[in-house]
Amino acid sequence: MAKRSCRCRGRWAVPHMSIPLSEPNLGPAETAHVLEALQTGFVSSVGAAVVKFEQDFAKRVGRKHAIACSNGTAALHVALRLVGVEAGTDVLCADFTFAGSGNPIAYLGANPVFIDSERETWNLDPELVVREIERRAAAGESQPSAVEVVHVLGQPARMEEIVDVCERYGIPIVEDAAESLGAEWSTGRYAGVHTGAVGIIGCFSFNGNKIATTGGGGMLVTDDDELARRARHLTTQAKVPAIGYLHDEVGYNYRLTNLAAALGNAQLGRLDEFVASKRRIANAYDEAFANLDVVLPPRVEGLDSTYWLYSILAKNEAERDRLLAHLEASGVGARALWRPLHAQPAYAGSAHIGTGVGMELFERGVSLPSSTHLTVDDQETVIKAVRDFYDGELV
Repeated sequence: MAKRSCRCRGRWAVPHMSIPLSEPNLGPAETAHVLEALQTGFVSSVGAAVVKFEQDFAKRVGRKHAIACSNGTAALHVALRLVGVEAGTDVLCADFTFAGSGNPIAYLGANPVFIDSERETWNLDPELVVREIERRAAAGESQPSAVEVVHVLGQPARMEEIVDVCERYGIPIVEDAAESLGAEWSTGRYAGVHTGAVGIIGCFSFNGNKIATTGGGGMLVTDDDELARRARHLTTQAKVPAIGYLHDEVGYNYRLTNLAAALGNAQLGRLDEFVASKRRIANAYDEAFANLDVVLPPRVEGLDSTYWLYSILAKNEAERDRLLAHLEASGVGARALWRPLHAQPAYAGSAHIGTGVGMELFERGVSLPSSTHLTVDDQETVIKAVRDFYDGELV
């Protein structure tokens, strides 16, 4: 197969790879929206495209307010500050996740308490969350200032038990839905609810590798009028409308640009197309790998994943490394899953409540090309490369 140039540079789309791991799906609609924004002259953080993006996004995920931010990490930083996270407090957070989930806790001087994953969904284990909160209550210890739930790889987390225990003790929930745009629950208490719309605040990312992109960017969503007002204030340097420059507290330069929002408007208009494509790709991989000695991604009734990055589990770390090397040699972009946050040097000494599941996911996990415009031919090339590897392992 002929080599092709990648439209998205960086660690997500390695130039020498024939088939990148994840690249943006850009077309005429994106060009038209960005050109329209350019022609208005509003290219910074003020403009009609930002207003439209926020309004349409809030409607899409079923929340009253949406505040566009410079990236998903910024959205989480503001969200955690708004719900009362401050220096010295504890925050329960998923352990198996990208560093951007944990870093905002550290920005605020708070203490992350990393909660391990469950095998069923690969998300943080609700039983461990409940056990820790009830343990603190029985011991008379301070409760965490927040619980941050991450919906990893497009897979909705199991929320009922977490919501119940947090409501019982007055603990706010912030959802990191950075990877799960388009994902919903289809049965149970939250049937028909979009990820990011259960906790008091939800946060999303529009990085170039995400299911919909603004090039970089994020969104904070909430139903709370006061939290939305405060979020908008903090993300615009806490500037008070007045003659001259008046700032009533320390804020952040966290607003999304009008140009980026214009791109987001085009992408949001294609979200149904993107979600359908992700699920179609996942179904094809599932069928192709059903008889291989690998673990396929979670499929849990009622938790409707978007399979942002389709990921499989090899038998062990050594096999994972051999598979990654084989895929690279075959021109297939792939990567290992995240190293759990408690095992990162930046978080040495942080509290960790674990069963070893997250570390096992890291040691065994491989993400495969999952771009929404992945062609049938390219997916067949990926499938052949994976199957050839396992055929060779049996020799």
